[in-house]
Amino acid sequence: MSDVFLSLSGPIHQTFLGVAIALLSANVVLFFRRRMSGKRGDPKVAQRIRTWWITLAIFVVMLSVSQTTAVAFFAFVSFIAFKEFLSLIPTRRADHRVLFWAYLAIPLQYLCVGTHWFGMFVIFIPVYMFMWLPTRMVLIGETKGFLRAIGTVQWGLMTTVFSLSHAAMLLAITPVTTARVAANWPTDLSKESCGAALLVFLVVLTQFNDAAQFCWGKSIGKTPLLPKVSPSKTVGGLVGGIISTVILSGLVGPWLTLMDLPRSLLAGLIIGLAGFAGDISIAAFKRDLGVDENAGSLPGHATTLDRVDSLTYTAPLFFHFIYYCYG
Repeated sequence: MSDVFLSLSGPIHQTFLGVAIALLSANVVLFFRRRMSGKRGDPKVAQRIRTWWITLAIFVVMLSVSQTTAVAFFAFVSFIAFKEFLSLIPTRRADHRVLFWAYLAIPLQYLCVGTHWFGMFVIFIPVYMFMWLPTRMVLIGETKGFLRAIGTVQWGLMTTVFSLSHAAMLLAITPVTTARVAANWPTDLSKESCGAALLVFLVVLTQFNDAAQFCWGKSIGKTPLLPKVSPSKTVGGLVGGIISTVILSGLVGPWLTLMDLPRSLLAGLIIGLAGFAGDISIAAFKRDLGVDENAGSLPGHATTLDRVDSLTYTAPLFFHFIYYCYG
């Protein structure tokens, strides 16, 4: 195991262990429910658990190698998600040259992340690519379907690349040393592992929020929230999921990260609300296209885009919350 992994704080190691125990417990409960009921049960639940096992393994290995590997991994996820996004929407033949520049934006964006070039990181896609892509598209000389085409490419880049890159950029967070920060700094959290702890916190809380809203929706969800967008979303699921996420954030935040209790609770609220918004946005997008949500590249999770839908909203909001408070 590399020195990078060994230098991570104890709570990060314990968080990985806690997630593994939670998944193992879920496997055991699912097994006994099947034995007692004599039925196969919900295959989607078992598939989701298997996918989370895979995600946990990848995440541990990713942080075990180096920060560069972690950034490269998120760049790969952005590439797959952007590719899946474009595969759902027919593009014009004339746009292929424009798509070259859109794909080129992925390594360039993550190069900014890897070099901690914050100034270019926050403006490269929202400003430079926002202006260059329509210009390049106009130079082709085809105006029919222009608005739909450029809107598709730019929304895809913003969602799958710019937004997701904020998760990787958490690794670059270096807190400004103040009396308030020093007073609330966990004793076993090193400066080197601060960004990694924030990244682990974000991903775990985002995934937990998804699972909590799903479970509460199954157990107490009676009133549909957005039946035309996502029939499975209920008021009970949303409220129960957000409350659960805020509670877990309050318990884990001060122990795992540099956040104190008030900011941990606020972070949990941000993640709970933003995760829901990201989920329903991608759901609305797929429902508008008539995409079959039961088929995809990840077991139980339609596509990679579905798996990162909540993260596309939680990552930028959480990053800028942390950057505002501590960066």
